[in-house]
This record gives sequence, structure tokens and C-alpha cells, in this order.
Amino acid sequence: MTANKHIMKPEWADPDDAPDLTTPYWTEKFDATPVKRGRPISANPKISTTIRLDPDVITALKAQGKGWQTRANALLREGLGL
Repeated sequence: MTANKHIMKPEWADPDDAPDLTTPYWTEKFDATPVKRGRPISANPKISTTIRLDPDVITALKAQGKGWQTRANALLREGLGL
């Protein structure tokens, strides 16, 4: 095995190089930043409900893969003419 001719300096940052986040500059930045948590609010949110369907209907929808509830919703919309 040949020796590495280029000696690499390790990339290490001293933890004391981090800025002091308690200074007024950073405190103002943090206070001015809006906090958005969670999923964005939908303009047309879904309503959670319980519906009883025949086992063969559920089996057929699930057999088509993921998204069976979305497909069931689309089928209901189509059947109702919406």
C-alpha cells in the first residue's frame, strides 16, 4: 500500500466558535421569526367519519394498492354526481 502524500488536516470546529445565541441580536431574530408548526391548514378540510362497508368492497379497494380511501372517496363522488 502506498502512503498518502497529501496530509489532510482534520476539519474540526471548536464548539466555542459558535455564536452566543442569547445576545440581543439573536434574540430579536428569533422573536421576529414566525413559527409555523404542523400541517398547513387546508382550504377544504376532510371530515372524519365512520362508515360500514361490505368486506368484499374493502378487499377490492385495498387490493388496488395504497390510497384505497382516496379511491373510495372518488367513487362516492362519481356515484353522487359531484
